[in-house]
Amino acid sequence: MFARRFRQMGNFYIKRYFKQTELQVLQRYRSYSGSVYLVDEAMNESVKLKQKTNKYTFRTCTCGQLTLQNVGFRVVLCGWLEFQRLDKFIILRDAYGQTQCILKENDEEIKEKVKKLPFESILKVTGTVLARPKDMTNKKLPTGEIEILVDDIQVLNESSELPFNIRGFQKPKEAIRMQYRYLDLRFPEMQKNLRVRSDLLFKMRQFLMDSDFVDVETPTLFKATPGGAQEFIVPTKFPGQFYSLVQSPQQFKQILMAGAIDRYFQIARCYRDETSRPDRQPEFTQLDIEMSFTTADGIMELVEDLLNYVWPDFVGTIPPRFKRIKYEEAMELYGSDKPDVSFDFKLKNCSEIFPQTSVNMNFGAYCLQIPEKYASLTKKTKEEFESLAKQFPAVKFVQNKISTKSNWISRMKQLLTEGVAAKVADEIGLLDNSILFLGYGDKNQVLGLMGRIRLLYADHLEQSGHEIRRKGMHLAWVTDFPLFELNDDGSLNSAHHPFTAPNPEDLHLLQETPLKVRALAYDLVLNGNEIAGGSIRIHDPVLQENIFKLLNIDASSMKHIIEMLSSGCPPHGGIALGLDRLLSILLKTKSIRDVIAFPKGAEGRDLVSGAPSSVSERDLQMYHIKCIS
Repeated sequence: MFARRFRQMGNFYIKRYFKQTELQVLQRYRSYSGSVYLVDEAMNESVKLKQKTNKYTFRTCTCGQLTLQNVGFRVVLCGWLEFQRLDKFIILRDAYGQTQCILKENDEEIKEKVKKLPFESILKVTGTVLARPKDMTNKKLPTGEIEILVDDIQVLNESSELPFNIRGFQKPKEAIRMQYRYLDLRFPEMQKNLRVRSDLLFKMRQFLMDSDFVDVETPTLFKATPGGAQEFIVPTKFPGQFYSLVQSPQQFKQILMAGAIDRYFQIARCYRDETSRPDRQPEFTQLDIEMSFTTADGIMELVEDLLNYVWPDFVGTIPPRFKRIKYEEAMELYGSDKPDVSFDFKLKNCSEIFPQTSVNMNFGAYCLQIPEKYASLTKKTKEEFESLAKQFPAVKFVQNKISTKSNWISRMKQLLTEGVAAKVADEIGLLDNSILFLGYGDKNQVLGLMGRIRLLYADHLEQSGHEIRRKGMHLAWVTDFPLFELNDDGSLNSAHHPFTAPNPEDLHLLQETPLKVRALAYDLVLNGNEIAGGSIRIHDPVLQENIFKLLNIDASSMKHIIEMLSSGCPPHGGIALGLDRLLSILLKTKSIRDVIAFPKGAEGRDLVSGAPSSVSERDLQMYHIKCIS
C-alpha cells in the first residue's frame, strides 16, 4: 500500500481530515519532509523519548516534549484535560507543557467519552504524532507544530467541580489559592518557581560539597534561646518543661566547630512566632553555613563565589565581588541598614546647622532633595507621608514643593528661624522647582522616617512612569554594625545575637561605652532587601561570659556553650541566607508565599488543613496543658 501524500511548501504532511481508508494507510506509514517511517519503527524510536523525566513511568513523553522530529512516533501522554473544542480537539497539560490532541472523526466512542469529562480530569492518551498544517501552528508553544492523532483515551481520574479554573487571566485571590494549594500549584508560574527553587538548592549543595563542606542535620526541638524573636513552645510529657522550635541552628553549628566539623552547611528549617508578611513566614528556610579558622572577609568571599555559581541565567549576571558599605554610611546616606543602592536619591546630614544639637546628643536633622525632573508631589502622596510621619512621634517632618530658594526660606522662618532655614538651603544647594523633605528630632527616628520616605517616593515616581531604579540585581554588603542596641527600658540588647564577636579594636570600650563597640557582623542586601546575615563568633569563653553579663543573660542557661568554648573551640564564623526571600526577588514575586510549596497564610495558618487546630482533652492532660480561654 502507498500512503497518500499532500505537498505544501516543499514538505509532505498527512491531511488533517481523512477518510477511513486513509486511516488504515496511516496505521502502517507516516510521511513527512520526504521521509517515510514504518509505524512499527516509529514505536521503537519513541523509546528514545523515555529520558529521565519519563523513566519508571508508563508515559513515553511529557506534554512539553514533542517536536517535528517526533512525527510518526507512537506515544503515550498523561496529564490534565485543560480544554476541548469542536468535539475534535483536546489540550492535554502536565507539569512540562501542553499538547494538542485530535480525535478521529469516526471514533464516536472516544468523542462521547471526552465530551462528558470536566476540565482537570486526568487522562492517558495513546496516539501518533502528526505535523500540524503550516497555517495552523502555534508559535507560542514548544509543541505548537505537532498534534497527537488519538487512538485511545483512558480516564485515570475524573475531576469533580473545582472552586476555580487553572486560567492565568482569572486567578482567584490569594486566600483561595492558599486554601486549594494543590490546584494553585498547577499554574505554570508555580511550576516554574518550585523548579527554579529546586535547581538553586541543588547547585548550592553542589558548590559547598565541592568546597569540602559537610551537610549536617541539626535538631528542630531545642531549648529557648535568649534574645531574638518570639519562639514556638512545644509541650512535653514532663510537667512544666517545654521544647522550643529553633529560630536557627546557631548554637548547634558553633558546637559542630568545636567538634572539628570545620566546614558545615545545612538547608535548615527555622521557626519564629511572628505575624506573616509578604517577605516573612513563621516557618522558613535558610542556607546555614559555618566555617572554622576564617575571617569576615573569608565568609563574604565564600558567599560571593557561591552566588556567582548558582545565579540563574534568566536573571543576568552579577559582579564577582560585591559593593561594601559600613553601617554608619548606610544609615547616613540611605536611612536604612538594608539600603537600596539601585537608585541615587541620598540623604543629606544637616544636624550641625540646628541649635538643638548642643542640648540633645541624640539629635539629628536630615534632608532629601528631589530635583525638578522628578518633582511630582501629589496631594495623595503628601497625605501618605504625613500619616507615615505620625508613626515617628519624636520627629518634626516638613515636605515642600520649592518655587524659589528665597520663597522657601521665607516660609520656613517661623518654624526653623530665618537663619537656620537659610543655612539649610545653602548647605544642600536648594534648587528652584525641586521638592524638599526635611526631618529633625531624635536621630534614630529621623533616619528611620527619611529612609522610608526615600523608598516610598521612588515607588511613587515609578508608578507614575519614571524609571528610577536601575535594572538588574544590586548587591551590597553592610558591615561594622553596632554590637549592642538599647531596649526601651535602657538595657542593652544584641543587635545581631549574643554570640557575635566584638571588633577587637573596640574591646577597650566594652565596659564603659558598650554602644560604641562595633560587631564583626555583616549583612548582604539585594535591591534593598536583606537576604543574608552573619558574623564572626565569640570563641573565648571568658569574653562570652562577659557579654552574657552585659545582656543580663543567666549564664547557667548557657552553661553548655561556655563548656563547649572552654574545650578548645577554634575561631569561627558563618552566615545564613534566607532562601525564600532570595528566590522571591529573583523570580519577582509579590510574596515569598509564591516560592514556597505550602506556605502559611497571612495570619500564620495552614489554609489547606486548617492548622493550628484544637486537640482532645486527653492530649491536653497528657501534656499538662490547661486552656484558659
